[in-house]
Amino acid sequence: QVQLVESGGGLVQPGGSLRLSCAASGSIFSLIAMGWYHQAPGKQRELVATITSTGSTNYADSVKGRFTISKDNAKNTVYLQMDSLKPEDTAVYYCRLVGNGRVYWGQGTQVTVSS
Repeated sequence: QVQLVESGGGLVQPGGSLRLSCAASGSIFSLIAMGWYHQAPGKQRELVATITSTGSTNYADSVKGRFTISKDNAKNTVYLQMDSLKPEDTAVYYCRLVGNGRVYWGQGTQVTVSS
């Protein structure tokens, strides 16, 4: 069984930065991609950024130029560096892993951008 544990969320002022981490544990024998999604109150869960096993990245238009996704293969960890944060970035951020023929989700970490 694969488990994903997110960390790094919190309260930050507009224009500030946060770095989210997602550590994957368990038996991962065919990793396809890892990524981050977010869900604001009353809205659907949406893609933020993904990174494949070969390092290809994809970003939502709303975060391009502000967020950077990266990974540490040795630690099975994916990171999301979030800069120039805006109030509209406020949401629960979920880590997702695609591998072993299925999709796994973390429990989420709250990010609040407010003055």
